Amino acid sequence: MTFPRIAIATVVLVLAISINLSVAANTLPTTSSNGRSTLNGSAPTWANNNNYKSPADPASYVGFRLYLGWNNPSKVESLAQAVSNPKSPSYGQYLTPSQFHQQFAPSQSQVGAVQSWLRSQGFSVEYTPSNNLYVSAEGTVAQAQSAFGTSFGLYAVSGLVVRSPSSDVSIPSSLAGIVTGVLGLDDSAQFVFTNHSVGDAPPPPAFVSAQPCSTYWGQNQAVGFTNPYGTGTLPYAPCGYTPQQIKGAYGISGYDGSGQTVAIIDAYAAPTIVQDVNQWSINRGLPTLTANQLVQVVAPGTYNHPEKGIAQDPQGWYGEETLDIEAVHGMAPAAKIVYVGAPNNFQDLDAALNYVVDRHVASIVTNSYGFRTEILPQGYIKPYESIILQGVVTGIGIYFSSGDNNDESLVVGYTTTDWPASSPYVTAVGGTSLAVGASNNYLFETAWGTKTSSWTGTTWSPTPPGSWLYGSGGGVSRIFSEPSYQVGVVLKSVFTAQGRTGRAVPDISAVGDPNTGYLIGETQTFPNGTIAYSEYRIGGTSLSSPLIAGIMALADQAAGHPHGFANPLFYSLAGSAAFTDITHPSSTVAVVRANYVNSVDASAGVVYRLRTMDQTLSLNATPGYDDVTGLGTPTSSFLSALK
Repeated sequence: MTFPRIAIATVVLVLAISINLSVAANTLPTTSSNGRSTLNGSAPTWANNNNYKSPADPASYVGFRLYLGWNNPSKVESLAQAVSNPKSPSYGQYLTPSQFHQQFAPSQSQVGAVQSWLRSQGFSVEYTPSNNLYVSAEGTVAQAQSAFGTSFGLYAVSGLVVRSPSSDVSIPSSLAGIVTGVLGLDDSAQFVFTNHSVGDAPPPPAFVSAQPCSTYWGQNQAVGFTNPYGTGTLPYAPCGYTPQQIKGAYGISGYDGSGQTVAIIDAYAAPTIVQDVNQWSINRGLPTLTANQLVQVVAPGTYNHPEKGIAQDPQGWYGEETLDIEAVHGMAPAAKIVYVGAPNNFQDLDAALNYVVDRHVASIVTNSYGFRTEILPQGYIKPYESIILQGVVTGIGIYFSSGDNNDESLVVGYTTTDWPASSPYVTAVGGTSLAVGASNNYLFETAWGTKTSSWTGTTWSPTPPGSWLYGSGGGVSRIFSEPSYQVGVVLKSVFTAQGRTGRAVPDISAVGDPNTGYLIGETQTFPNGTIAYSEYRIGGTSLSSPLIAGIMALADQAAGHPHGFANPLFYSLAGSAAFTDITHPSSTVAVVRANYVNSVDASAGVVYRLRTMDQTLSLNATPGYDDVTGLGTPTSSFLSALK
């Protein structure tokens, strides 16, 4: 986790969104003569001989979910398209969760058949949600090997040793028409990353933004450092923007989010979040939280099992929760926020999303996590897509950060989008580098992509722009076809650059660069053991997504109705005054960033980095839609355009 008016595109928006989800679903189970059906693609590609280390401990714990598909899934998708398309007579006519259950949820007899088989195999059946989408169960690896007809091994992948079935799993043929996927038998979820960056994820250790820095763009100049891009001095990086600066730059005003609810999905829950948000709000001149304005819940059917070997890293997520809540509250200070924290930092995020969608906890949900690739077991992708489709049909806008590694080529070795950001039924939010002036005015933006060099005392090394560091995720999906709302908006050059045609990412953007990021406040643990509230700059598309979610709460308030899945509406506004089209700057933009060596103060020294912007690998901030900032960032016309 870590941690911008040009040509107007012609919009072609047909009645049906025409999104092919079949590539993300399991292929039909293969039935053999022994009464078993194989769930094709249920074993991850990394579970191969090259990565194999040893057999999995047969006595070790395994928790998993068998997913049941929607009844009449093609009708679910057709309805999702109709209620989201502004040109459809069914636009905005969302189903209630109860209506969705009645029409599409698996039957109790189907659930009962799955539960009965699981119990017959010795598993403990733990939970089934009200939409009957899955049955969760727990047991041992030995029981799983017997029940699913395959061995389990340990595999070395990306610096981790993770468990997986050694081949595709099988189920009784009697369940082949009921079960569509399985999640949790393998450890693919350990590859989930949150998308924010400050250098480290506090607490612990504490992190403090180093001085000197600038309250607004260009306030303080980095005198004494050479400028490799011109004759003038470079500016010091902003100390972190406030909500007033971001709303001022984007021209967002007139609404506070009253009557709206935004859900945030993360892992764990920061124990000091209420006092931190209130102190931060006081410092920003914002209203503090009213009673019950922030609600923290743990989704039913999710479990905290450290004694069973499930990885736990709650502190690593505290900064994420703080960022997300303070971003939403900063944009929509009167909106209710429901924070849903999975007790396990990777295993239960799907169950948390299902809870938010099925209970209709909110009309907007922001997610600041994802996989750094789409090459995953189909058992992960199909369940998420089913949950997302229910959200669309019931009028929930689901927002995902697009990732923090540009095209991922320098991280995973090939160009790819992140998932679930690449789902055609979510809004993928990319990041920019934003310059805000002294009067909270918009100066300029670039695409977020950063290269870095260090000051040696006499020069910058390596030669600027230096080494690539991070940037807004984007590109073209490998598994989802191009949705019709993007047809005529996404230019052929985008597909040519990525070597394929498909769903393009992101959709829209907001500030995300940690070097022009957001000032948040959080209780942190300092090296001397002191626990104290402190403020620091943070960024990533983990910032961009909740900012947009907060702004969409204002849009829902202004329109008097939820916008649900807003992509078709967004793309119908491509090239309009609703968005600032982010393009390459006329000259290279860079800042000098100071970092404390010990992360908290100058006692151990200060180092200086040159951060050069708009360095986006194979992604390209071109006029019109582009694969690093999407349609662009909001303007003063954004809220009125969505009414």
